Amino acid sequence: MEKKRQILNRLKTIQGHIGGVIQMIEEDKDCHDILIQVKAISSGVSKARGMIFEQHLDKCLELSEDDQAKVREVLKMIV
Repeated sequence: MEKKRQILNRLKTIQGHIGGVIQMIEEDKDCHDILIQVKAISSGVSKARGMIFEQHLDKCLELSEDDQAKVREVLKMIV
C-alpha cells in the first residue's frame, strides 16, 4: 500500500506542475521558465513510470528475488 501512496503522490505532484505550466502559458510567462517546468514534468513522469513498473514487478510477475534485483538494476539505467 505504501508504494501505491507514493505513486499517487508523485502523479498528483505532476498534475500540479501541469496546472502551473498551463497558468504560465496563459499569463505569457517567459519561455525559458516554462521549459524548465516542462522538463520537471518529464522527469517526474519518468520516475512515476519506474515506480509503476517496480510495483508491477513486485505484484504481478513471479520472478525470483535475484531476477527481480537484475530487472531493478536495468530499470535504474533506463529511467
